[in-house]
Amino acid sequence: MPADRPAVAGRHQDGLPDAPAVDVDVAAHIVMERATFPPSRPSLNLAAGRKFVADRAPQLRSNFASAILLGLRFVQARLISVWGLVVAAMFCPPYVFAVFAVFSAVATFVSIAALMRLEAVFFRSSDRARLGLAFRLAMAVGATFLIFVIAVLAVLIATGWVAPAVAFFFLISLSARSLLRLLWAEATAEGDFRAIGNSNVVQALVQPAVMLLLIAIFGPKALALFMADAVGHVLAAAYLVRRRRTALLPLVQPALWSLHSLREAAHRWRDAPRILLPSALLSFGFTVAPLLALPYAANPLLAAHVALAMRLLDMPTQMFGTVSGPIVLNRLRIQAGPRRRFWLRVVTVGLMAAAAALFAGIGFGAVLADDLLDGTKWAGVGDVVAVMTLFYIGIAPVGTLHDIAALARHPSWQITTNAVALLAIIAAMLWFGALSPALLYVVGGISVARMLAHVWFTWTHCEQAPEAAEPDLRGHSLAR
Repeated sequence: MPADRPAVAGRHQDGLPDAPAVDVDVAAHIVMERATFPPSRPSLNLAAGRKFVADRAPQLRSNFASAILLGLRFVQARLISVWGLVVAAMFCPPYVFAVFAVFSAVATFVSIAALMRLEAVFFRSSDRARLGLAFRLAMAVGATFLIFVIAVLAVLIATGWVAPAVAFFFLISLSARSLLRLLWAEATAEGDFRAIGNSNVVQALVQPAVMLLLIAIFGPKALALFMADAVGHVLAAAYLVRRRRTALLPLVQPALWSLHSLREAAHRWRDAPRILLPSALLSFGFTVAPLLALPYAANPLLAAHVALAMRLLDMPTQMFGTVSGPIVLNRLRIQAGPRRRFWLRVVTVGLMAAAAALFAGIGFGAVLADDLLDGTKWAGVGDVVAVMTLFYIGIAPVGTLHDIAALARHPSWQITTNAVALLAIIAAMLWFGALSPALLYVVGGISVARMLAHVWFTWTHCEQAPEAAEPDLRGHSLAR
C-alpha cells in the first residue's frame, strides 16, 4: 500500500485570534498573551484565525488519520502479544521474568549505541540526498559496531562469563533491534506509518507463539524467552525490509558509497555520537533504573513483581511512543518559522495529558484486577503495577520530547537533565538500601520531575538547530 504522507503546511501570519472579553477579562487576556508569546508577535484577527483553521483542516485530518491508523496497528500488536505474556507468566517461575527483563534491557541499551544516534539526523532536513547519506553512514557505523560486539562476546565466552547460547541469541536480538531502529527512523522520516504499525503486528504475532512453543519444548527456561525475543525481532525487521525495499534500494546503490562522502558526513553530524548518544544512553539508563534495585530486594517475590510490572507497563509506554513519536517527528521535519514554537507547546501539553490519562486508567484497573490473583504466586502484583504507573507517566512522553530536543540549538542540555535524574534515582536507592513500595514512589516522583524538565526545555529552547556546512555530495546525490 502507499505510504501515508502528511501534506506540507503553508506559511501564514503568526499569532492567535483575539477572543471577545470585557472588564478584567481584557487585562487577563493581554497579560496571558504577553506572557506566552514574544511582545513582537502580531495577533491574528478573528477572520484570519478562521482562515488559519480552514486552510489546515485537510492537513489536520490527514495527520489525525495517520495517528489513528498507527495507533490501531500498535494496539492490535500489543493486544496480540499480551496473551502470550500472560500465559508465559502462568508457566514460568517469577525469577525467569526478572532474568528476561535484564536481557531485554541490555539488548535495547546496546542497540541504542549501535547506530551512534545517527538515525536522529534523518529528521533535520527533508532533502532526500541527505537522508540517503545519513542512512549509509548509519549502516556503516552499525556494521562496525556489531563486529566490535562479536569480539567482546567471544572474549566473554572464552572467560566463562556468558554461555555460548545466550551470547548467540543476544547477538541476533541486538542485530535485529539495531536494524529495526534504522528502518523505523527511515520510515518515520518518509511518513510510512503503516509500515511501522504492521512491523509491530508481525512481531506481536510471531514472538508470543514462538515463546509458548519453546516453553513447551524446552520447559519454562529463560533461554526459551531469549530465543523467542530474537526470532520476533528478526521477522519484524525482515518484514520492514521487504515493505520498504523500493524506497531503500535507491539509498544504498553501490555507486553512492565512498569513503570521502562517509568521512564528510561523519564530520557534519559529529554531534550525534558526541552529544545525542550519551544523552540517549543516560535516558534509557534512567528508564531501566528500577531493575538496578532488584538485587537489593530481601523479598524475591517483590523483585519479580517489579520486573513483571515493568514488562507489562513497557507495552503501553511503547505504544505511546510509537504512536506519538512518528507523527510528531514527521511534522517537525517540515516545520519552520515562528509557528514552530507554538506548535511544539501544544504538542507537549497534549503528550502530558495523554500520558497522565493513560497510566492513571491502567493503575486503577490494576488495583481492581488484583483481587482476581489472590491465592496465586502473582498476588499483589496489581498494587505494584499501580505504584509503577507514576514512574511511567514520566517516562512515556520523554521519548518524543527527547527526539525533539535532539533537533534544538542546545541539545547538550538534555545530557545534564538525564544525568542528574539518573544520579538522583541511584541516590534514592542507596538511601533506602532495599527495594520497597516507598522507594518506588520516590522513583516515580523523580521520573515526573525529569519529564517536567524536558517539557520546560521544549517550551524555552525549541529553536531549530542551524545546519552545518554541507558535505561534498557531488556524484552522490539522489534524484528527488
